[in-house]
Amino acid sequence: MRPFELTAPTTVADAVASSGTFLAGGTTLVDLMKLNVLTPQHVLDINRLPLRGIAVDEDGNLRIGALERMSDVAAHPAVYPAISRALLRSASQQLRNMASIGGNLLQRTRCGYFRDVNMPCNRRDPGSGCAAITGVNRMHAILGTSDSCVATHASDLAVALVALDTRVRLVGPAGERTIALADLYRLPGDTPQLEHNLTEGELITEIIVPRLDWASNSTYVKVRDRQSYEFALCSAAVALDVRDGHIVDARVAVGGVGTMPWRLPAVERELRGAPVSVAAFEAAVSGAADGARPLSHNGYKPSLLRRTIIRALLELTEPTEGSGA
Repeated sequence: MRPFELTAPTTVADAVASSGTFLAGGTTLVDLMKLNVLTPQHVLDINRLPLRGIAVDEDGNLRIGALERMSDVAAHPAVYPAISRALLRSASQQLRNMASIGGNLLQRTRCGYFRDVNMPCNRRDPGSGCAAITGVNRMHAILGTSDSCVATHASDLAVALVALDTRVRLVGPAGERTIALADLYRLPGDTPQLEHNLTEGELITEIIVPRLDWASNSTYVKVRDRQSYEFALCSAAVALDVRDGHIVDARVAVGGVGTMPWRLPAVERELRGAPVSVAAFEAAVSGAADGARPLSHNGYKPSLLRRTIIRALLELTEPTEGSGA
């Protein structure tokens, strides 16, 4: 780790007016600094900022301060099941006790080539190449990839929040704005080093999950090589409004397969009006992996993607008699 200056602003205005790298829980930043993947000269410890709180506002929206810890949010009774389960399936208990919600949404990829400064990586060193394309790529993305980068987005939480149309409040030197969380992220294209649409000095201050009465019927399914402290091979966040044996509405997003949290509006459309049955679920997810670009070692992911969504759908429904379930 290289020497750096550390300061601790006490107001949001001071934090965004300063030039430096924000530090909250440090569960990603400190790791990458130790590896010399990131070498900031000035680190801003933002833990004294007033960015905490979990509450439901008068309109029924769930509002979460960006400095709330993952474990506290997961345990809160107002949090929808998909969000809670995504958090509880992330990292370890120790890390969940430290990691902030805002930091989780901005965590860097876990691609081994990105984290190894001796290997080429366009995210870390633009123009150097992407070693994963022809290298060890079993964990890598099949959706949203480019010839410059095939790294997956690491956050479980972001997948659940994108499925639920979450917005984020941002504050920066130019003022305040609120955007859809899905619009925060960028596809790698030719500039994979630009992972999000934050402007210089801009800070996530709050996460806003809009009221969705039927989101109590939601879940997060994560498929991984082991049951703890492992990143997703594939995951699915699903919320369903089911009435009289039919799906009225649906929200579906997936992780572990995309370069960003991946919403599936076409699957949602196919599910609306469909009966609760395995056959209907299989039909709805048949095109979930359309546009996928499998690599040499992750050709299993399109099939796994479809099966993971079906597993989440089955968790949320009781198939009708004779459906073949």
